[in-house]
Amino acid sequence: MATAAATQGSREPSAKEIRLVIAASSAGTIFEWYDFFIYGTLAALIGRAFFPSGNETLELLLVWAGFAVGFGFRPLGAILFGYLGDRLGRKYTFLVTVTLMGIATAGVGLIPSAATIGIAAPIIIITFRIIQGLALGGEYGGAAIYVAEHAPPEKRGFYTSFIQASVVGGFVLSIIVVLLCRAAIPPDDFAAWGWRVPFLLSIVLLLISLWMRLKLSESPVFQAMKAAGETAGNPFVESFTYPGNKRRIFVALFGVAGVLTVIWYTAFFYGLSFLRGAMRMDEGVTEMVVLIAGLISMSFYVLVGKWSDRVGRKKPIIIGAVATLIFLFPIFWGLGALSNPGLASSARSAPVVVEGAACDYDPIASEQDTACGRLLSDLTALGVSYSIREGTPATNTPAEAYSVRLTAGSESWWPEAVQEAERRSVLEEFLGNQGYDFSRQTPPLPNLIGIIALLCALGLLSALTYGSVAALLTEMFPARIRYSSMSIPYHIGAGYLGGFLPLIAGYIVASTGNAYAGLWYCWVVMAFGLLVAWWGLPGGPPRDFSDGENPHSPPVAPSLP
Repeated sequence: MATAAATQGSREPSAKEIRLVIAASSAGTIFEWYDFFIYGTLAALIGRAFFPSGNETLELLLVWAGFAVGFGFRPLGAILFGYLGDRLGRKYTFLVTVTLMGIATAGVGLIPSAATIGIAAPIIIITFRIIQGLALGGEYGGAAIYVAEHAPPEKRGFYTSFIQASVVGGFVLSIIVVLLCRAAIPPDDFAAWGWRVPFLLSIVLLLISLWMRLKLSESPVFQAMKAAGETAGNPFVESFTYPGNKRRIFVALFGVAGVLTVIWYTAFFYGLSFLRGAMRMDEGVTEMVVLIAGLISMSFYVLVGKWSDRVGRKKPIIIGAVATLIFLFPIFWGLGALSNPGLASSARSAPVVVEGAACDYDPIASEQDTACGRLLSDLTALGVSYSIREGTPATNTPAEAYSVRLTAGSESWWPEAVQEAERRSVLEEFLGNQGYDFSRQTPPLPNLIGIIALLCALGLLSALTYGSVAALLTEMFPARIRYSSMSIPYHIGAGYLGGFLPLIAGYIVASTGNAYAGLWYCWVVMAFGLLVAWWGLPGGPPRDFSDGENPHSPPVAPSLP
């Protein structure tokens, strides 16, 4: 039963208090997500330092696996800190989470490389990622609920949208710091040790965040519940036994968290990896265009959150999901054409076909067993799309027959005719003669503007599915178990469906040789989430949680939180 204490705070916060709440919660969220995203921003360098294997593709997949491990522990963090947040309070719980995140991130910058301490290096990295995942599992729910429980109902979407914008802000801050460090540190030194500096800066960000959050008071909703003796005895258990809550958790997991996370990580992480990886854009240029697009996109989340206060939370999410299904592939085709037009032209005029027996490629193997597998590994590392024709090729060479052949346009090449150590350079030379350019690309200004516009379009799709979510999840669950009930599905969806996206998409691309194939993961998860959201989310104007509510019931009059 919804309680009076749950729906009424001890008093309505002043405008000054609201501004402090939003500023402190948003700043802490920016810093905490900076800590998490700096790992992904520096993925290639981390791979060389902690996961050396001699296989560039495998190194990157191992980095993304470490990235996924952190996300995999987010649900456990949601359970642990959700319990504490519903039992002990919102404020002190997310003070703990931001402290853990800052310490773990700074620790990454202090770990010796695998060349120095061997297998201990990746083990320690994974341990820190686990700590980060646990901390992040408690951060979002705490910050979102804290703001939502201070906000008047008619502005809840607008006020909480700053939390979503702050998640993007953490990503943007990570890129800004990396760019500044690259500018201040010579390239060779940055690759050797300078990449550690952004991690060590977490200590400074931690101190700022703690200073701001210590100035906050406890949520008025929690204060009222505690005074009335209505806090939950076991929030985790009650989250699954409270009437109707299992259904709400299912909808929140697949119809909300699953939808928002796959397009978020596709828009920012997959977009960043796609441009500087498969499309071979200059790393500094790539980071700059993603930075500009991220800064512009932050405003979209605030606009969508404010819009949801008028039209409801469901409409923006449905529009964003449908638009993603329609425009996801065309946007990335446009990014490919603008970032590396020569590569797209060469792929059309001289498509690569690999012909041979046992053409199996294992992206997670340090060395391929067959000549065909080794050739596919090289093509994948170069970002060249290919198709496979099974069978032993007939040869036109009188001296010797080879088991595998690569054809680009009308020209053929037998990789077994060259020494193993020279295979990659000979392959690059052969494809270069067919028009493929493997130098780092700096597109002309009109193309860069187009790339930024397309990245902003991805940012808008993300904002539509994410901008109103903190308000929506707060309104979906009863206050006494709100921290746990919204954190568990959010972090399962964000942790597994979204956090594993770079790893799964990267594996799909490496396995198929198609730079765009990884987008199908996002598309499928989005399609299923759209069906769940359409069926399960409440329509109409925003409304507070009420017992016995179903998605199609008429709205109830909102009350002060």
